[in-house]
Amino acid sequence: MTTTEPAASLVSLHVNGATWQLTIDSRTTLLDALRETIGLTGSKKGCDHGQCGACTVLVDGRRANSCLLFAVAMEDAEITTIEGLAGPDGTLHPLQRAFVDRDALQCGYCTPGHVCSAAGMLGEAAAGWPSAVSPSLVPDGDGGEGDGHSAAVALDAAEVRERMSGNLCRCGAYVNIVAAILDAAPGGQAGGGGGAGGRAEGAGGRGGRA
Repeated sequence: MTTTEPAASLVSLHVNGATWQLTIDSRTTLLDALRETIGLTGSKKGCDHGQCGACTVLVDGRRANSCLLFAVAMEDAEITTIEGLAGPDGTLHPLQRAFVDRDALQCGYCTPGHVCSAAGMLGEAAAGWPSAVSPSLVPDGDGGEGDGHSAAVALDAAEVRERMSGNLCRCGAYVNIVAAILDAAPGGQAGGGGGAGGRAEGAGGRGGRA
């Protein structure tokens, strides 16, 4: 019986401002390339099925489950992992600082995915992307067919829970996770973060994940 070696591909990945030339199995996921080949282990492998959010990274500024992406398909993308959110001098990203200040973690395994997902989510809200609980599902400044300018969505606890529902925390730290995200959100209302606890499906109900 003859065996065939897996096809290998040469891929150039742009990660956290650096370029990596990799020769990898063509079937390698972005998550495995980040962790096993590049050595960026902040992104975690939880379910490996795109259901828990522990592997969330930013791809061209949008959040994505890296366990569902082929690395070879990411050549032209700018990828940001949890290691790339902090400033060059080590200054924490506002979300990282808020998670520390709010003690929004227990074991910490899911935290990198939550922080990266929250960073992408704040960008979506700032761009006016509605969620299932937004008062209007029309992403426009006046809520109608108007001027083509999207007004930022004002975030409260319900919006955060809904938008972060693709990220699970098996320790159940949702109350402080919601509060931390609201602390970092422009015009957020951290005082309303108390309704998030105990939701087994994540920090909210359904969710607008990229």
